[in-house]
Amino acid sequence: MSEIALLDQTVQWLEEAPISGQTLDDKVRQLLQAEYLRKLGQFHRVDRVLSRKYGMDFRQFIGQRVVEKKQYCWEVETDAMDWETAISGIQTIERRLAVLREA
Repeated sequence: MSEIALLDQTVQWLEEAPISGQTLDDKVRQLLQAEYLRKLGQFHRVDRVLSRKYGMDFRQFIGQRVVEKKQYCWEVETDAMDWETAISGIQTIERRLAVLREA
């Protein structure tokens, strides 16, 4: 196991922070979990908005080749990239949260 040095001010902020947990490690894990959940919420919002916009889920969007059918217009291509990033992000964050919760 490795040790990481924190600035004294950072340690003080962590000790004073209204975060559950007895040790600094517990508090840092709580902060990580909160950040992962925040980011997961952002990714889910993108997925929800684009699902409503196109009336289908991402798998259907790709399978039906919507970008090609819309002649690769900028808006649809941008949506496709944002959607793919969100779907990938959801999977990544869920894996990381599972590992964090098991540790």
